[in-house]
Amino acid sequence: MLHLIFQSPINSALLQRIDKGDDVVFFENSIFQIYKGALLNDEFQQILSSRVYLYVLAVDMEVRGIEQEELITGVEVIDYAALVELTENNKVVRTWN
Repeated sequence: MLHLIFQSPINSALLQRIDKGDDVVFFENSIFQIYKGALLNDEFQQILSSRVYLYVLAVDMEVRGIEQEELITGVEVIDYAALVELTENNKVVRTWN
């Protein structure tokens, strides 16, 4: 499943819906939730260890002046072409606003 997260702040109920093997893309201000040392940092580290893949759009980082080193380890920076590929590879897409 592909999760598209726009919601900020992110609540724990949303995190409980993410399963092993899912892809999760953070958009807009939701990327502040995946900062190193952020409130849900431990939860995201746990999610990453269960073979969930976390992504953020490079353009959203650029607009907000965020460098990849500021994000938790394991988050992959992608472009729109990679987002389209993730969409094509996942039969189910959930959007969280």
